[in-house]
Amino acid sequence: MLKHIRNIAILLIILGVGAGFYFTRGDTARLPLEATTGVEPALTNVRKETFPTINIAKAEPWGEGEGPVAADGLVVERFADGLDHPRSMFRLPNGDVLVAETNSPPRTNSGIEGWIMRNLMSKAGAGTESANRITLLRDSDQDGTVDEKFAFMENLNSPFGMALIDDTLYVANTDAVYAYPYTEGVTKITAKGRKVANLNAKAPNNHWTRDLLASKDGKYLYVSVGSNSNIGENGMELEKQRAAILQVELATNNKIIYAAGMRNPVGMAYLPGTDKFYTVVNERDMLGSDMVPDYLTEVRWGAHYGWPWHFWGGHVDPRVDPKNLDHRQYERRPDYALGAHVAPLGIAFSHGQALGAPFDTGAVVPRHGSWNRQPLAGYDVVYVNFSQRGEPEGKPVTILSGFTTEDGRARGRPTMVAFDQTGAVLVSDDVGGIIWRVSRKGAAKAAVAAE
Repeated sequence: MLKHIRNIAILLIILGVGAGFYFTRGDTARLPLEATTGVEPALTNVRKETFPTINIAKAEPWGEGEGPVAADGLVVERFADGLDHPRSMFRLPNGDVLVAETNSPPRTNSGIEGWIMRNLMSKAGAGTESANRITLLRDSDQDGTVDEKFAFMENLNSPFGMALIDDTLYVANTDAVYAYPYTEGVTKITAKGRKVANLNAKAPNNHWTRDLLASKDGKYLYVSVGSNSNIGENGMELEKQRAAILQVELATNNKIIYAAGMRNPVGMAYLPGTDKFYTVVNERDMLGSDMVPDYLTEVRWGAHYGWPWHFWGGHVDPRVDPKNLDHRQYERRPDYALGAHVAPLGIAFSHGQALGAPFDTGAVVPRHGSWNRQPLAGYDVVYVNFSQRGEPEGKPVTILSGFTTEDGRARGRPTMVAFDQTGAVLVSDDVGGIIWRVSRKGAAKAAVAAE
């Protein structure tokens, strides 16, 4: 009977795809999104879904002069546009910004399900072939707009994370980390690169992004690697050194699991003034539109955060066997919930930057947006304040919104964040092909006047 229902659902989606339209189906949220955020989020009973809730915001990129809406006291403008699916960014010491123009490697899912996946991703603006390029953006007069654009590195393999240690630039492709010689001011790297570490990218490799963070002493790289699957349904053999933060010792290229049990960790950043670093994590699907909250958490050595058996400090996922109940006593609860199905990807801390109060002592997090929640959630950039004790507190505050229309179209999807040389925050928008710059009102003009 369940198989019959599932086949009917697949047929309905095929008919919708073929006719050029989509419909909302599945579980509807019973809580406001805000209830699933914060240090103590509301957790409902799980509502197992035989077939996932599908609510795709059709990608319809911005027109000329259009853009998202900044919070009071802030202003948003285009830093760079005409990019091909921009995602992660890295600011070099001279102020140049590297951006990975990247997308998923070719999907290997076969049959009807693979065909549906490709069509759904296309509707969401993620169906294009990866440019496999890192582009260098230069704002030489610091006026908030890019003056020059260079193809910095090409022919990569779904590149994402970048890190610079001394005169070596590290780049994480989906399947390996490479090291390249770097000279300040250079606008192109053509060296083949030296492989530092292999990364598990076995098909279907659903979570393909690999972010990088250099340790403060320059001895290690931390690599975020998402799971192959939702809850290990493809077999745990495919999940080796996945759903984890890896640590690579650069002197030996030795690679170990630093922290585990995170379904899809992506962006990472150090909390300024401390030796603590944080990540944002995309939690599991098909337990209802209110569950499970995605989260922000400190990454602790040897910690396990529950995936695939448990979530949010020991709650049991009823679909996963064995239940592994004894393992719960060793699991760490995440620090802060960002909302159910909001898909947080990036993180950057605002301490010492130029956003000003009340956005000056916390984490800036882009929420890429849901595809499996009714109503839509995310599609914005939020600020999470950190207390004087160095812990997240309160509720997320929206600093950039307006990425979706009232009728459910996505004009853009905020992806990753970084701060530019003036202290303004840059937000990559992969659907719009744009990097947005968010600054305090008057700050950009003041920077130009100071020249």
